[in-house]
Amino acid sequence: MKTTLQVQNLKCGGCARTISNKLSEMNGIQDVIVEKDSSSVSFVHQGADDASLVKEALRQLGYPTIDEDNGLVQKAKSFVSCANGKLGL
Repeated sequence: MKTTLQVQNLKCGGCARTISNKLSEMNGIQDVIVEKDSSSVSFVHQGADDASLVKEALRQLGYPTIDEDNGLVQKAKSFVSCANGKLGL
């Protein structure tokens, strides 16, 4: 199945790189495409629960979906994730 999620705090290539790298490491997740212009993350997954796991992983990285709270903690996490992506970590 292919799923697309709209996320918050996706601002630059560093953010996109972090999201792409981290989601690609997950079992059962393939073909990750991050579009910073539309703030969307698309991926192919096998099981029904995989989309929920990706959504949780995005929240942990600081990129909650648009239907989730985007408080100060999430924004701070996204800043760190962005910096890591820019540095290639």
